Formats: sequence, C-alpha cells, structure tokens
Amino acid sequence: MVPSDSTYQQLLSDIKQRVRQAQYKALQSVNREQVQLYFELGRLIVERQQQHGWGKSVVESLAKDLQTEFAGMTGFSVQNLWYMRQFFLEYSQSELLQPLVGEISWSKHLLIMARCKGEDERLFYIIQTKRNDWTKNVLIHQIEGGAYQRILASQQNFTQTLPKEQQKPAVLAVKDEYTFDFLELANEHSEYELEQALLANIRRFLIEMGGDFTFVGNQYRLELGGQEFFIDLLLFHRQLQCLIAVELKIDEFKPEFAGKMNFYLSVLNDRIKKPHENPSIGIIICKAKQRTIVEFALKDINKPIGVATYTLTPTLPDELSKFFPTNEQLIERVEAVTDALRKK
Repeated sequence: MVPSDSTYQQLLSDIKQRVRQAQYKALQSVNREQVQLYFELGRLIVERQQQHGWGKSVVESLAKDLQTEFAGMTGFSVQNLWYMRQFFLEYSQSELLQPLVGEISWSKHLLIMARCKGEDERLFYIIQTKRNDWTKNVLIHQIEGGAYQRILASQQNFTQTLPKEQQKPAVLAVKDEYTFDFLELANEHSEYELEQALLANIRRFLIEMGGDFTFVGNQYRLELGGQEFFIDLLLFHRQLQCLIAVELKIDEFKPEFAGKMNFYLSVLNDRIKKPHENPSIGIIICKAKQRTIVEFALKDINKPIGVATYTLTPTLPDELSKFFPTNEQLIERVEAVTDALRKK
C-alpha cells in the first residue's frame, strides 16, 4: 500500500524532529565530555608540575606535541592549555563549582571565569546559563548588564509574604533594574509606547526578565463589581509555578502603585489562579525609585511584590553602586542566593 502524501509528510516530519533531537543530545554529550576532558588535562598538568617542579616550558612542549599527535583537532594551543590549568585550579577548590563543570560549554566557562571572580557570581551564571539555555551572546549581555548584582540589590517583600520554600527562588527571579537596550524608544515616551515596544520584542524581553518567564497576555482584563481593570503584562513563571503581574510606569515610584498591585494580586488569586498554582507575584517596573519610599510602601503589604527600575541603555557597574543595600543586607542576600543555588 502506497502512503498518502499527507501521511508520508507527517512521517517525514516526525523523523526529522527525532533526528534533530538526537543530534542536539549528541552535541550536549560531546560538549560535556570535552569540558570534563579539559578539567582532567588541567589536573594532570597541575599535579605533574607540583611533583616534578616543572615550569612554564612544559605547557609549551605539551601544546606542540599534542597538536602534532592530534592533527586537525582544535583545543591544544598553549593558551588553551593554560586555561585548562586555571580551570582546574579554580574550580577544583570549590564544592559549589566542581559539580557543575560539565553543565555548560567550554567557551561559556571561559567567559564566566574571565569576567566573574567571585564563587557565588560564577555559580549564578553557570546555573542560569544551563537552566535558560543562554547562548554565549546572551550570557555576555547578562554579565555586562550586571544581572547578578541587580538580583542582590532587588527590593521586594518576599520574606514576609511567601512560604519559605518559595522565598529564595522568588528573590532570584526579580532584578533591581532591567535593561531594555533592545528597544528603539526616545527618552520621552508613554507607557503605551513602552508596552508596545516590549511586545514587539517579546523574546528579548523575556530573556531580560530571566528565562523562566512565559507570556500570558497584555492589558489582561479583570472584572470585579461591574468594573474592568487591566494589568499591563501578565506572565507565568515556570519554576515558581505562579502568575506574574507586571505594571509599567514611566515615572518615579509612588506608594499608591503598591496598593494597586496588591489589589490586582488579590483578584488574580481569587479569580484567575489555578488550584495547583502558587500565589501570584507582582513586579512594578518604574523609570526611577527612592529606596526608602519603596521600603515603607511594601512594609505592610500582604502580597508578594517587587519594585524595579528600567533603563534603555546598559548601566555601568560603578553607577549601580549607589543602588546597593547596606553591607548587612548585602551579606544576607548573598547567603540567600548561595543557599538557593546549592539546592538546584
């Protein structure tokens, strides 16, 4: 019996999909084995140098001989062998980093190793890269945008309003500042223009939000008491398993923004949230904010809300420093981030 054209095309489509899935898994396996190999080569170089007192010349000799033995195989340059040595030295001494050696590609490890010096910061970017399948360019963008620092400095009331098991993942999900440098907006723009620009760049917007966010809708309609209310953007967070209401403000944060968001979250939890989902979370993204006003505005709010700012151009690290919490608060948040990442 000769298959019909439609059934054959479906079969061909299914086979193509399976082949691509197998190719992707094979590539992942190759990348994992490559990084594990480089880690082991770094270990051998370090151990033999320590045992025999060899200096730099042994690395140059190894590079020359390995390139001769494995002609056409890349990765055995002098510089890359030094990177392997450094990789082993820095990751083998960390109980947090060593188990993650094979989780991302070699080029991404090199990028993180070069640009992130602290153990916690490296751990954050490795896990986020793995979880969100960041490309190298996206990883560069996140590091240059200070994603780790922006999470440490975030303002929210999650420890007072969420169950303990949700608090740390929620802290990791909300930044203190979002960089919308992919938007072609003038400095003077309306909230409608900001919303429409984000919708036109929804993929990059969700990447900037953090990767575990999915889009539900914009101007999401709520009806209560015969009146209509509209949430600017409604998202869903896969890890937290909850709805995320996002309000966009082009001016400075005002205390009444928190009250309005608290109202939205109450309605979402009562009318929209599924029985298996966790309580909804709100994120208010403003053009600017005064940290003390935000702190007092959230103090007695009984729903989980984070308040962030946005910029249309990347903010330099030294410009971010004035937004950081006190040393005591920073230490507490570093510990919270580390504990959360250890449990992944």
